[in-house]
Order: sequence, then C-alpha cells, then structure tokens
Amino acid sequence: MVQIIAGKKGKGKTKYLLDMANTAVKEAKGSIVYLDKSAKHMYELSNKIRLINVAEYPVHNAEGFIGFICGIISQDHDLEVMYLDSFVKLAALEGEDLTATLADLEQISAKYNVNFVLSVSKDSEELPEIAKDMVLVAL
Repeated sequence: MVQIIAGKKGKGKTKYLLDMANTAVKEAKGSIVYLDKSAKHMYELSNKIRLINVAEYPVHNAEGFIGFICGIISQDHDLEVMYLDSFVKLAALEGEDLTATLADLEQISAKYNVNFVLSVSKDSEELPEIAKDMVLVAL
C-alpha cells in the first residue's frame, strides 16, 4: 500500500510523518525505515527506526531511486514500512510527473509486502490521478 501525506511546504507534513513512524514502531512486528534528505530528524525518531539520509547516495533520477528502494528491501526481509519524507526531492522528481514512480511503488509494495508512506509538498488537487486514492491526509 502506498499512502500520501499531501500539503504545501510548511504545513506540518514532516511532523505528521515522524509521529506516524514513532507510533507504528510500537506495534511493528518487522522493521521500519525512514528516508530523508538529511539526518536532521535523527533525534526525533525512535532508535528502533532506521534513518537513511538519501543525500549521501548517488540518486539522480527516479529510476535510480526505485533501484535504491529495491536495494533496501532486498537487504531486509522483515521490512514492514518505509516512510519517505520529501518524496519528490528524494526521488529526483521535481517538476516531473509522479505517475510512473507511484505506480512502481505500488507494484513493489504488492510484491514484497512493504507499505510506503510519502510526504509530498503539493496540495492533493495537484497530484496526478493515480495518487488521488493514495492520499491519507491533506494538510
């Protein structure tokens, strides 16, 4: 399952995502990964959640990002949920259509039984058609 927390910059998406991850870890049977563009939120996350600073890796386009995600999944068969803060930046999709990448994430989620929760700095009305049913919260 792919879920989206949508809203313009400064609306509280990151705080919502952090709270969601910290709550989920209490009941998780598998592992949880939090992808971010920096290590700034390291101390706001439970130490049971693996924080990955994507900026430390050479991810330059959406295909590379999907490969990066698959690499993480292949290394952790107990992976339950991935939280992706600033999804558009992480996936190098600024100014691009999100449709294909969201479709890839849906397929990966179904095949490997990993849920994705994304924060997207756009109003829910600005999201592509595929994303309309994925919106969990619009801030």
